[in-house]
Amino acid sequence: MIATALAFAAAVLAVAGLAALRPPRERERASRALALVRALASLGRRAAGGRDAPRDLEQRIAAAGRPGGLGQRELMAAKLAAAVLAGLLATPFAAIAPGRLGALMLAAAPVAGFLAPDLWLGRRAAERARAVRRVLPGMLDLLRVSVEAGAALPAALDEVGARASGPLAAEWRVVGREVALGVPLADALDGMAFRLPQDEVRALHGALERARRHGAPLGRTLAGQARDTRVALRRHVQEEAAKAGPKIQLVVALLLVPSVLLMVAAALAAALLDSGGLPAV
Repeated sequence: MIATALAFAAAVLAVAGLAALRPPRERERASRALALVRALASLGRRAAGGRDAPRDLEQRIAAAGRPGGLGQRELMAAKLAAAVLAGLLATPFAAIAPGRLGALMLAAAPVAGFLAPDLWLGRRAAERARAVRRVLPGMLDLLRVSVEAGAALPAALDEVGARASGPLAAEWRVVGREVALGVPLADALDGMAFRLPQDEVRALHGALERARRHGAPLGRTLAGQARDTRVALRRHVQEEAAKAGPKIQLVVALLLVPSVLLMVAAALAAALLDSGGLPAV
């Protein structure tokens, strides 16, 4: 039994390490995670009842792009259902865990399940922020060209957004269409900054507001913002490249190397048990 347990632990660590090093397929992973959250929301909707959601939950949902049209009520229901399911799944493992580990698992599993949708939401918001950061300098250049050609800012936002794809293009299309429907430009820009709470977008929002209030040349403002966002993009790329090496080393040291050592220990334990060197458990 000792050899089997060691081999099982080695397999789990090896699979986790390989999964961590595997290049992610963002669309497939996002669709599977969204389907799971929606299923949890349907399970926990009754349990959620009239519970109030945290005040910042709407901001986090908006920053993640409101995946699948999920709202605060649905996400709270998913969190409650995940907590219950995690507690149920941890029960059989807690029963066979040695010592106080079982009680710790029973206490930690519902907490982990409750926080899992928040982690998923944060990952989606981070992926959305990276996508915005990559395309923002080029789209600002296109917006500057449209404005200098004589287009009004809302029309230029709508036109540039229609020629591109991604979350930033979608937000620019929303701003252009809201203004066309009668929403004040300042309110439309406030909504874009709320849904895209990145520093670069907030800086753009502030620059557009100052240009609108003081009558500064919009083309020059957009050119300066494009230059600043390129500097910020270069800095973020350098930071992510610097973090990639230690992350890979951490995965290898904590997952892959222990899995190999556990396989060796499992083989040694099996050999000792077969020869009668250790009593079987």
